[in-house]
Amino acid sequence: MIIVAWKWIGAGDERGHWTSDADRAALEVGLQMAERTSDTVDVVTVGPRASDGALREALAAGASRALRIDAPPGLESDVVAGALASVAGDAAWVVCGDISADRGTGAVPAFLAARLGVAQALGLVEVELGADHVKAVRRLDGGRREVLEVGPPAVLSVEGSVARLRRSGLRAELAARTATVEQYDGPSGPLEQPRATLPYRPRPRVVTMPSGDALARVRQLTDVGGDSSGHGEVLVLDPPAAAARILAALREWS
Repeated sequence: MIIVAWKWIGAGDERGHWTSDADRAALEVGLQMAERTSDTVDVVTVGPRASDGALREALAAGASRALRIDAPPGLESDVVAGALASVAGDAAWVVCGDISADRGTGAVPAFLAARLGVAQALGLVEVELGADHVKAVRRLDGGRREVLEVGPPAVLSVEGSVARLRRSGLRAELAARTATVEQYDGPSGPLEQPRATLPYRPRPRVVTMPSGDALARVRQLTDVGGDSSGHGEVLVLDPPAAAARILAALREWS
């Protein structure tokens, strides 16, 4: 069995549901894997009833079952992963998008792999399907890449550029409108607490109190007095010596 896990579907009502590009790519990867292995694809999400519309679109695209774990928005990522793990324990592969439709932190796939106790391959930008394994390219910091070969059971997290979800046929679309979305009771909390992001403020520098008359104090505070003891020092040096002096000054000021 292949599970495609959507952490959250953005939805205001039955007509306003939407999924992230990464979640749609995850569904396409899951469908391609199922075609190679003659397996079934179950799509599961955590969210309210308004998510059913997107799940029916997944059924129209080729998924075998749609499951929704009823829960409010704003759950902590670990709690969401626990809810998904409750229905994904027997899966050979669990495919997730690396960014969901809510906060997009990308933490749920890692939590889900830990809950299931299986291997994880996260942040994938390329996926090549084999008979019984997956060869993938993972994005690393600094523009680097890592090539992985993963076997089941495992959790895969893909970016939206990995695949484009296929178009569903008219007959499948019509059949999905009345298809059953299985519902399970989910957790009601704890909810993730919003964290305020404050602007960066550098550490203040300790300076000596200015002295002298008003003009001298202003010059000392603004470093324009030409005093070699302050930060207004003027030197004429060769390039290597100038670079060394700049580095020394930065060390003194830090």
